[in-house]
Amino acid sequence: MAKELVVNQTHNESRIALIENGEILDFLIERHSQKNESAPIVGNIYLGRVLRVLPGMQSAFVDIGQERAAFLYVDDAYLPTLDEQRDMQNRMETQEANQKRLGEVIPDEFSTLTETVDMKFRPDIKIQDFLKEGDEIVVQIAKEPISTKGPRVTRHITLAGRHIVYMPFIEHTGVSRRIESDEERKRLKDILDSIRPEGVGVIARTVAETQSYKVLKNDYNNLVKIWKDVQKKMEKAKAPVELHQDLSFVQRALRDIMDEDVDNLIADSKSSIKQIEKFIQRFIPHHKAKIKFYDAETPIFEHYGIDIEIERALSNQVFLKSGGSINIDQTEALVSIDVNTGKFVGKKTLEETILKTNLEAVKEISYQLRVRNCGGIIIIDFIDMEKEDHRQQVYSALLEALKKDRSKTNVLPISGLGLVEMTRKRTRDTLVRTMCEPCPYCEGVGRVKSVETVSFEVIRELQKVMKKTASGKITIFAHPEVCAKLSSEDFGIIEILEEQFNKTLLVRADNNYHAEQYEIYIPEN
Repeated sequence: MAKELVVNQTHNESRIALIENGEILDFLIERHSQKNESAPIVGNIYLGRVLRVLPGMQSAFVDIGQERAAFLYVDDAYLPTLDEQRDMQNRMETQEANQKRLGEVIPDEFSTLTETVDMKFRPDIKIQDFLKEGDEIVVQIAKEPISTKGPRVTRHITLAGRHIVYMPFIEHTGVSRRIESDEERKRLKDILDSIRPEGVGVIARTVAETQSYKVLKNDYNNLVKIWKDVQKKMEKAKAPVELHQDLSFVQRALRDIMDEDVDNLIADSKSSIKQIEKFIQRFIPHHKAKIKFYDAETPIFEHYGIDIEIERALSNQVFLKSGGSINIDQTEALVSIDVNTGKFVGKKTLEETILKTNLEAVKEISYQLRVRNCGGIIIIDFIDMEKEDHRQQVYSALLEALKKDRSKTNVLPISGLGLVEMTRKRTRDTLVRTMCEPCPYCEGVGRVKSVETVSFEVIRELQKVMKKTASGKITIFAHPEVCAKLSSEDFGIIEILEEQFNKTLLVRADNNYHAEQYEIYIPEN
């Protein structure tokens, strides 16, 4: 199965897709016209100033020198002592061991084998006890600005290298949960324990699998050097100021989404090729032969079928090969997905038809969540299944399909109503919000009032106006379709009103009017 990283550069837009046999495993996009070099991206570090502390929300707003203040939650604001860290680590390991002994599934929040650390220290601590307005603190972007929200920041600094993640404030040794071999996890943990000094943390990323001590040590040394540079800047800096900017867009993609088993690195611009070569030479020189420059007439994303997949991901309805479909609706914090049989009628029983549609939908749903970068709470409404083993089969298939997802997910079993509740971590905006904007006509509602509804609104308004005015002539300006209805189907009502109030009504169409817009004009006497 060919796996390729495809990079497209079009003037001020960069697009990167990791594909495998035509299927998008990951997709990233950046518009340079929208993001200047100092824009807050995940990984950037700032010396910020606390603007407001909100005890009622257990959070604070921090000025980092950007257009919108950053949001800091209490769990991300509190820096635990070394004793508290070790106590939490011991409790996590004990609970994990007990659950393994009892054969229970270990929830993600208790797993130490993660790409990032998600620990809760001192649940009784209050943000006002250790943070006040005017304090200068070092923070890192954890989530980029999304919609109207400013960036979310954390004081738990992490510096990501190619193979490891360095944490200067959290003592922890971890290994990516994607590395499944117990023997390999133990080997990596032993190496990391020998590398890191007391009081700091190191996590082996997925690509660290099979890597030598020397490779991991070099990666660690590079990250320590970056952190020392941040500390030097901090000594002379005055808040708010940026202390560290992450790699370029292309290089971040190479670091974060490229696997060791990628067969080709293909780009259609010389500048992208230079950035790729620079990264490859420094971190993975044995991949140098995989770099290829694309200069064919057909656009690169069209050639690899990526543009078609993006268009599918921008639609609310996605059709399945069997004839069924899934409908995806996104709101600010919730994504709802509805599965339908559509044209698929099956060949055997109704239950078999429903099962086949739901199983096919599972693969497409997991795929669409990745491509669209859907996050927050996700509700999936599968077609109702009567048999418990069918429900379990669909649930197991969903968990298996989500293993390809790089974002952290938490999935609950199918409920009695046939619903699946799940969450998916999101650090950047969705594909739809990145590439689309609310319709200026319907103002983002997604629908407009029908011609019939507007016509009745006009008639009700006319009755109100005609009772109050002495003028014998009234003109109605509206959209052509509304005027057509008033002059044909509703003309009898217009005549009744003219006779009832002894007035003349004139209907005038105007193409510049919105479908819901109308105006009742009364000439001055």
